[in-house]
Amino acid sequence: MRPVDPRLLRVAPQTRRPVLTLGAVGAAQGLVTVVTAFALGALVTAVATGTDARGSAMWVAGTFLVRAGLGWAMERLGARAGVEVSSTLRRLLLTSWLERPGWDRGDAATTTTLAAQGCTSIEPYVARFLPALVHAAVVPALAAIALVVVDWPSAVIVVLTVPLLPLFAALIGRTTQDATRRRWQALGALAGHFLDVVQGLPTLVSYGRGERQVVAVRSVSERHRRETVATLRLAFLSSAALELLATISVALVAVTVGVRLAGGGLDLRTALVAILLAPEAYWPIRRVGAEFHSAADGAQALAAVLDELDRMPSSARPQRGGAPTTGDRLGTQPDGIPATAVEVVGLSYTYPGSSTLVLNDLTFHAPRGLTVVTGPSGCGKTTLLEVLAGLRSPGLGRVTAPAVHLVSQRPFLLPGSVRDNLALGTTGDSEAKWGALRLVGLDGVVAGLPGGLDGAIGDDGFGLSAGQRARLALARAALSTAPVILLDEPTAHLDETSVEAIHAVVRSLARSRVVVAVSHRRELIGLAEHHVVLRAAASVEATARSGRAAVPTSAAVMDPATLLDPAALLDPAARDER
Repeated sequence: MRPVDPRLLRVAPQTRRPVLTLGAVGAAQGLVTVVTAFALGALVTAVATGTDARGSAMWVAGTFLVRAGLGWAMERLGARAGVEVSSTLRRLLLTSWLERPGWDRGDAATTTTLAAQGCTSIEPYVARFLPALVHAAVVPALAAIALVVVDWPSAVIVVLTVPLLPLFAALIGRTTQDATRRRWQALGALAGHFLDVVQGLPTLVSYGRGERQVVAVRSVSERHRRETVATLRLAFLSSAALELLATISVALVAVTVGVRLAGGGLDLRTALVAILLAPEAYWPIRRVGAEFHSAADGAQALAAVLDELDRMPSSARPQRGGAPTTGDRLGTQPDGIPATAVEVVGLSYTYPGSSTLVLNDLTFHAPRGLTVVTGPSGCGKTTLLEVLAGLRSPGLGRVTAPAVHLVSQRPFLLPGSVRDNLALGTTGDSEAKWGALRLVGLDGVVAGLPGGLDGAIGDDGFGLSAGQRARLALARAALSTAPVILLDEPTAHLDETSVEAIHAVVRSLARSRVVVAVSHRRELIGLAEHHVVLRAAASVEATARSGRAAVPTSAAVMDPATLLDPAALLDPAARDER
């Protein structure tokens, strides 16, 4: 955690203007502060000596007005800059996460805390701490230079004592940094635990374990409270230490100036200017220390946000497959012709932090029609679909795919109306939505809801059975305009009566699109034009079907002894024909 992170202006160029504007206003405030000290010294001297004080009074009034205007501008620009910088960083952060593979986005609790409370805490850091820092960089230097010209003994005292304040502030700030880090860790643990409890609350209540989580949440909340209080205690102690140092230093200047003034070695005007400038050399540094503690959360959050943005900048995002591809998920071939098939060449994938290959040198071609992927549990079938969807980035190989619509085993359903859920990533009016529901046999269920299409369902499809949620997701896929539909066990939660109807829907989609389905059902395999068989250690065999006959079409380089015979997954009649 650094007071100023230079990556801010590099990673987020949009923040340069508000930050530099705050710096310019802070520098102007420092210059006016020094001028004010001279104007006040001249005014008091004129009044004490009985000379004409109108000119000095005009200077004092003018400097006060300018300082007031600059202070107002600083507050206004600071508030606007804080909101602008935090909003920009939040937008860049969310964009970066959305463009990353799903496995590289971190856990939901941490990312939510950083995007919400973290980015919000950056506002006081930008609005108050950065202007104070600029002020502290300008005013003490100007005050020391002015004192050298006016009264060099006072300048010597200031030059020798001013470095003590940032030194002690840095020593205290190091401890504050550790306390702030522990506080953020406690907040992240609280957010993660609370999110897990909320997601699993129906299950916990069903098994009578809900009350036990109250104790766990209270324990984590108490830890967060203790870390917060410890951070505040450090802030108060550091402020007291800086105030003590500044008071002693100003007293040294005042005593030496007073003694020399009383002995006739210094005139009144010079003495007044020295006494007025000395506190200005220490006050900005004291303010930086106070503002840093109040903005410590913002500094910690800013470092975390910039780390996230540095980890995968938009200009250097890796291509899917870890190598130049012939197309991308938006569906363009090298010659600019829209892609009409899924092409996988030499695809390999390893889970982050693991050395075991899940997919190894996988090659297959899935043109328009139905391609079924089969294999035992854990062989990488779902991982393959996520790679095709762009949610995972493989280490090696080439993936060419048009825009895809993925239907996972647990599809995302938002709390809201059926219409809202059908509209996610799809097009079509109410008639088209009813047609899609009719296609999957869900129109009767939706018609029975209060409000029909506008009928409400709960979070994660609460109010619908698992099979109804799966069919609603399939209806959404039917409404999608994506040329590739990826289905992960589309009949996993359906009874035998509904399976045949869903298979008919899948075949209907396959007439005009590329449909890649993961399934263990022999009935769906029998309907497929293409069959990809996976096994552990990423063995694969691809076959093409014409009618009821199955003949090999392509295969990746592998150990033939580890192949799973696709005929074992076909119906008996097909095996006889083979």
